[in-house]
Amino acid sequence: MFKAVFHQSLATLIVVALSWFWAGQHGAASAALGGAAVVVPNLFFALSLWAAAKSGRPSVARFFVGELIKVAATLALLVIVAGAYRELNWLALLAGLFLALKANLIVILMKA
Repeated sequence: MFKAVFHQSLATLIVVALSWFWAGQHGAASAALGGAAVVVPNLFFALSLWAAAKSGRPSVARFFVGELIKVAATLALLVIVAGAYRELNWLALLAGLFLALKANLIVILMKA
């Protein structure tokens, strides 16, 4: 669980560095916000699953409710970012979002 969050965080940092190089400070901030919109809800979801496993009460229903809350939180964070950050670089935001979402697939493909 936490390994996935680590890979997403690492991918976000890579996109932030590249965005800083190509688009400057606002591009880097936009990429960071896009990645954070994925990483933060995933971290809370992983913590929730870990706590459920530790308590000995994991359930399928808890997993699906947590997944629903994670997706809703990601969408809410993206709406907040789009409304609050006036200097938003959409390409950098989408790059951070996309690579954070696909980080685990990239790791699997690199190992294959």
